[in-house]
Amino acid sequence: MSLITPLTNDKNKIMPTAIIFDTEATGIHDPVIIEAAWLELDTVAPFTLGPAFVQRYNPGKPISLGALATHHILDEELTDCPPASAFALPSGLKYLIGHNIDFDWQAIGSPEIKRICTLALSRRAWPEIDSHSQSALLYFLERSTARERLRNAHSAQADVEICATILKHVCEEFGITSMEALWEKSEQARLPTHMPFGKHKGMQIELVPKDYVRWLLGQQDIDPYLRTALQSAPAK
Repeated sequence: MSLITPLTNDKNKIMPTAIIFDTEATGIHDPVIIEAAWLELDTVAPFTLGPAFVQRYNPGKPISLGALATHHILDEELTDCPPASAFALPSGLKYLIGHNIDFDWQAIGSPEIKRICTLALSRRAWPEIDSHSQSALLYFLERSTARERLRNAHSAQADVEICATILKHVCEEFGITSMEALWEKSEQARLPTHMPFGKHKGMQIELVPKDYVRWLLGQQDIDPYLRTALQSAPAK
């Protein structure tokens, strides 16, 4: 029996407040979605999933070779699919969850919604491991079944199911019991503790010279989480 069920127009259906979400897109630059999938997350304690959804879309532009090599979805397979502009999140949604969720969020137009990043949470939960990709995390967390489950990795459907497994372990690791607590932990985890780039790359945020901090805070395109971390660092 397939895990994936279509969207419903049933007005009596209770719409989800949180979904584990993934997209496949035309490429890294100016991405347009070609596939979207999600799993409804009902509760985190106990960790309970609801129905799932997957749909392919016609992006109206060519897929880059780099993206094609990752997801293996051909342009000609999307000819009769609905246009990417037809995509919509469920109404009333409060939380969008995913691995490096900002990419998928931007690919769907950056809607006003709380985002929960399992990549940031995993890095905070298990800083000692050498990779925090979904595939590496699955080998770390559930080694006995990882190889079989990863055969279809990089399809949106497979990726949300793997992300759900990672999220379950994250919730257990941190003792998270509510969706809001999960979002707050994600927000905390997304604040960098070390400089991610530049001449001070790798330096603890609180040790970065203040003249460099002032210069960086004057830049318009600085990542908002880095900005918050720099502004919150104790003065030296």
